[in-house]
Amino acid sequence: MSNPEIEEIPIRDDMIRLGQLLKLANLVEDGVEATELIKNGLVKVNGEIDERRGRQLHAGDTVTVNGQTVRITATS
Repeated sequence: MSNPEIEEIPIRDDMIRLGQLLKLANLVEDGVEATELIKNGLVKVNGEIDERRGRQLHAGDTVTVNGQTVRITATS
């Protein structure tokens, strides 16, 4: 199995909420889609399913949706 490319998503603050990240990374069209994916257990944070839209994410965390993975990086 090939390792999919991980896209890095820079954030300005110390943290970002899961729903916001999904929109920022263009993994969803809007907040409604983000909520549905999260509620249905289709979003993994650091390899584990997370059903909290308000989950706080920090630099180094990874989020996977539909086989696409992004990693949060901090801007300096």
